[in-house]
Amino acid sequence: MSPEHPPGLHLRAFAGDADFPAMAEVANAVFAADRMGWVRTPQHIREDYARLPRFDPLRDLVMAECDGRLVGYVRSAHWTDAHGCLVQAQIGFVHPAWRRRGIGRALLHWVEARQRAFAQGQNAPSVHHVFVTEGETGRSAVLQRAGYAPARHFLHMQRPTLDDIPAPALPEGFDVRPVQPEHLRAIFDAHMEALQGHWDVAPPKPGDFERWTTLPTFQPRLWQVAWHTASGRVAGQVKPFINAEQNATQNLRRGETEF
Repeated sequence: MSPEHPPGLHLRAFAGDADFPAMAEVANAVFAADRMGWVRTPQHIREDYARLPRFDPLRDLVMAECDGRLVGYVRSAHWTDAHGCLVQAQIGFVHPAWRRRGIGRALLHWVEARQRAFAQGQNAPSVHHVFVTEGETGRSAVLQRAGYAPARHFLHMQRPTLDDIPAPALPEGFDVRPVQPEHLRAIFDAHMEALQGHWDVAPPKPGDFERWTTLPTFQPRLWQVAWHTASGRVAGQVKPFINAEQNATQNLRRGETEF
């Protein structure tokens, strides 16, 4: 049965571009309250939604309003993993000022109902999937009360300075080259090959390479890519990125290191 909505709560469909500023405001309030260290702008969200494959915001997204104000939202996404399982993910936010009123439970019920309906049309096993950070204690509690359980954990490690970074020499027969546009496909293919057998990783689909080149983390001028000189194949890669907007708004000088 559908849980009773909190008094004054209204769930409505996505209204298009007009919703993005309020969505960014809600998301940034959550990021600050839960110490997540992220910043989103309306343009970030607009670009993310434009590049999501198989995503229909009128079908896969719902907005939560109280007294005419956007106080939360949740969206659904899905993919098929390497074992043929339908993975149905969710990303949801409730403004900190409106928490502990049942809004998170109402959004969770909506997205689960949406995902169950979608799964009925698929000939595959399915799971509900959520990524939760350490600071999201309230969201974690809501999910665990609904039957979710941790399946794996990630670590975010930090080095306080770039001073005294060791610089070991490459083995003979390998070299590091500045990334050129003609290198990108080989770098992408080597990345995907290295991930074979990893949890939830499926082979790339048509369009994945092109989407990769549009991500905000795509900053090849910073990458370090090692090549096997004789074969001309990619041997290893580290793909750093810098979130300049986050650094500016949070008074940071920080870069992220990606494999």
